[in-house]
Amino acid sequence: MKRLLALMAVFALAAAAADIAGTWKATAEGPNGTMERTFVFKVDGNKLTGETTSTMLGKSTITDGKVDGDNLSFTITADFQGTELKLSYKGKVSGSELHLTSSIAGDGGGQSFEWTGKKVE
Repeated sequence: MKRLLALMAVFALAAAAADIAGTWKATAEGPNGTMERTFVFKVDGNKLTGETTSTMLGKSTITDGKVDGDNLSFTITADFQGTELKLSYKGKVSGSELHLTSSIAGDGGGQSFEWTGKKVE
């Protein structure tokens, strides 16, 4: 009986985790106005993969992605005017809302952006 209860608790936690997989559209305020980005997330256990696209940086592959309940983190490498730029993202999914903070990986000068998005149904 204890084993059954433990198994049910594990399934309940898994069911309570956010449904991160899918397509999300997000915006952030940048120095030149509103930026838009589309994220396509794929989840396998606690591994997050996929790709992201923006008009400014084009398409990038999601790497080093992790999911822990409603929390997610990943990096992308983008081409910014001929310079390779590595960006780190961390955030949380709450229902159909996505909240991420992105920053330049390493010594990025402290600049970060707050992204807010919705899942595309």
